[in-house]
Amino acid sequence: MTETSRKWGTLAVCCVAVLLLSIDLTVLHLALPRLQRDLAPSGTQFLWIADIYGFALAALLVTMGNVGDRIGRRRLLLIGAAAFGAASALTAYAPSPGLLIAARALLGVAGATIMPSTLSLVRNVFTDPKERTTAVGVWSSVSAVGFAVGPIVGGALLDHFWWGSVFLVNLPVVALILVAGPLVLPESRNPRPGRLDLAGVPLSAAGVLGLIYALKEATHGGVAQVSVIASAAIGVAALVVFVRRQSRLAEPLIDVRLFRRRAFSATVAAELVAVFAMLAMSLVFAQYFQLVLGWSPLVAALAGMPGGLAGGVGGALSGTLVHRWGRAPVVSLGLVLAAGGFVAFSRIGVTADYPYLLAAMIVQGAGMGFTFAVTNDTLLGSVPKERAGAAGAISETAHELGGALGIAVLGTVLNGAYRDGLRLPAGLPAQVEAPARDTLAGALGAASRLPGDVAEVVTGAARRAFVDAIHVTTLTGAGVLILLAGVALVALRGVPKVMPEYDEPHDVTAEAR
Repeated sequence: MTETSRKWGTLAVCCVAVLLLSIDLTVLHLALPRLQRDLAPSGTQFLWIADIYGFALAALLVTMGNVGDRIGRRRLLLIGAAAFGAASALTAYAPSPGLLIAARALLGVAGATIMPSTLSLVRNVFTDPKERTTAVGVWSSVSAVGFAVGPIVGGALLDHFWWGSVFLVNLPVVALILVAGPLVLPESRNPRPGRLDLAGVPLSAAGVLGLIYALKEATHGGVAQVSVIASAAIGVAALVVFVRRQSRLAEPLIDVRLFRRRAFSATVAAELVAVFAMLAMSLVFAQYFQLVLGWSPLVAALAGMPGGLAGGVGGALSGTLVHRWGRAPVVSLGLVLAAGGFVAFSRIGVTADYPYLLAAMIVQGAGMGFTFAVTNDTLLGSVPKERAGAAGAISETAHELGGALGIAVLGTVLNGAYRDGLRLPAGLPAQVEAPARDTLAGALGAASRLPGDVAEVVTGAARRAFVDAIHVTTLTGAGVLILLAGVALVALRGVPKVMPEYDEPHDVTAEAR
């Protein structure tokens, strides 16, 4: 096999692996109602089924990125893929909520080995900076397409099979990785890895897990809960101790000095805030399509697909745009386009105007595609290739934190605006008014127990209030993205179009000046 074919074969295998994870992140959402009916989990168990995968994934990304740098990224990817397949089968056939939670946790552990391994392998085989920018753009575009394809795959399977079928779709993909990986993927590792910081592993896990758990809990019951305050305090304390420890070690899990570099810290911040907006709005529009417009899960998934495909196209085009305009303009343009899509979303109504929505989704999706592709490549180019696994883990941890933060903050804005704007008829019984004021789904469920004319008034009021809340939420998200676009334009100014191979801890922004 020639060097060129091996490089692009490596990219293909890594894209298949990241497609697997992207699909799995979204495919469960459609299966949850049927899963709830068949296994009858308690409310607490239901939340853990939905959240444990992300918790395990986020908590171990930094550790697994460092493990791959030490034992070999190909080895870790193949081990993780095999574990992912086994955990998928366990999840599909889990006979009880408890075993399902355990299987989903194993899926998260396996996923934490795959994501940073794919990015670090791409970083190590594409040593030419121009080729690397193109390769990372393709990788990012496949990841974006996976988010769009996941709900469609889930909806098609659920139309014909039981809820576990959405996890069995992982098995042929895993088989492809395990067959092609040993033939195509080169092994790479840090030749001087040093000792793994065993004390830093639980500190990083506790810090990330504590913050994400606090953010998720805050969306359900507010920030004043004891569990939210305690988990946030534990997370912050663990991260403070972790950062102080890493700054003193010769071989840290994360080289915290990298965050002193403007290009690196701005890139991580851009990824975090972009995911903050994107994931929150994905969940908002899943509700809008199904609960306001009354579309089926499969139709809702198909309706949202163009946004993900536009993200894929944006990621693929980003390399060409970077070579013409530079990194700062492309990232800022992507964020401005995404903000423009959010502003357009603020004009949707309670009746479907899909051509208008389609145009807004394409603009927003393309902007996100530009942003993620360039930020991933900038981050990888800011570190030596021996530390690519740890850098990829930082990127993915920013994604997880951004997603949790987006749901917490924009979810709170959405819920608050919905409650403030809801105008219900007087005289409703408490068992109807309470759930109606809580969520749109609660309002529709409560209205089903009312007489026809009253039910129509309640559902109409709830849908109008929810759409008005979307307007407030999307404008809030647009403001955050515009602010970040300005920050990125300044912070990434001077970063070269083609980043040189990393040599010593230098500031590429200073070099360009």
